[in-house]
Amino acid sequence: MSIMNKKNILITGSSRGIGLSIAKRFKADYNVFITGRCGEKLEKLCKQYDFSGYATIDLSKENAAEELFNKLNKEIDILINNAGNYIYSPVEKLSHSEIINSINLNTLSHFELIKYYVTGMKKNNWGRIINIGSISGVMGEANASLYSLTKAALIGMTKALALELAQNNITVNIINPGWVDTELINNDSLGEDFSKAEILETIPQRRFVTPEEIAALCEFLVSDSAKTITGQSINVCAGLSVGY
Repeated sequence: MSIMNKKNILITGSSRGIGLSIAKRFKADYNVFITGRCGEKLEKLCKQYDFSGYATIDLSKENAAEELFNKLNKEIDILINNAGNYIYSPVEKLSHSEIINSINLNTLSHFELIKYYVTGMKKNNWGRIINIGSISGVMGEANASLYSLTKAALIGMTKALALELAQNNITVNIINPGWVDTELINNDSLGEDFSKAEILETIPQRRFVTPEEIAALCEFLVSDSAKTITGQSINVCAGLSVGY
């Protein structure tokens, strides 16, 4: 299939982890555009995996979604909102800047990117939007109330937009991963709060979700086989949402 005939897919926060796995999953059949904060790393990834392009952007900043839209200057057929941050902190210790940055990055940027790209999707009478949420937005997580807030908001946004865009052949869904086997778990960034072994003890299947499993679900949700699936909040958590 020629580049001209391929659909364009934009994956935010795709320089590592879940976002990069999604980008790699789609690269054979789509024009893949990636984003992140480090232009040098993005350029290397584009060359390594033959992605179609990249944009260096900090989506926590004001007007970042508009800046990204203007930088790429392309219609996007499939938008996967993956960019986000995780802050583990008691609510009273959160700073105002942390609150604003997390809301901007985890929620507002997703909403604004949909706002900018949905016009082209409507014109083409086809589109796929996937928001990457979190099981913390479904269940809540002590000492991660800000993260839970931003991810819970995405669930309501997803359902409302699915209704709004249903007659335009545009589906909108959200995937809520549990603990995913990424750098967060493997590079000691969790500090002294809890260990990898302690996390596993809370997961019914006693295993982490892999980024590749999230990518595979994204691939299904954009396929014709999933065209009637919209407005759904899908938990991919190895049973964590069921209980301990």
